Amino acid sequence: MSTPILRGALRQDWAGLGACVSGDPDDLFVKGAAQQQAKEVCQRCPVIAECLAEALDNRTEFGVWGGMTERERRALLRRNPTVTSWWAMFAHAGAGRADVAS
Repeated sequence: MSTPILRGALRQDWAGLGACVSGDPDDLFVKGAAQQQAKEVCQRCPVIAECLAEALDNRTEFGVWGGMTERERRALLRRNPTVTSWWAMFAHAGAGRADVAS
């Protein structure tokens, strides 16, 4: 179950709530099989939707964000070219990654 996406002034405050905040940031910028391990950190994160929306809206090219690798995010962006704000879409849907990744 995902936490509802933060709204308003809180939008900028989500990063401090991430499951990855206590780990080494370099662990999220890996290649190959290590990406699966990085994604596992995201699966227990209360702000997975916020993180993914941030990465998609900013076209972040590197690292695991919101439980998705750069390749997975690029594919999602290609499949949804009309989405102009992932943050707004997630907030409107009240949903997280699971609803858009399928």
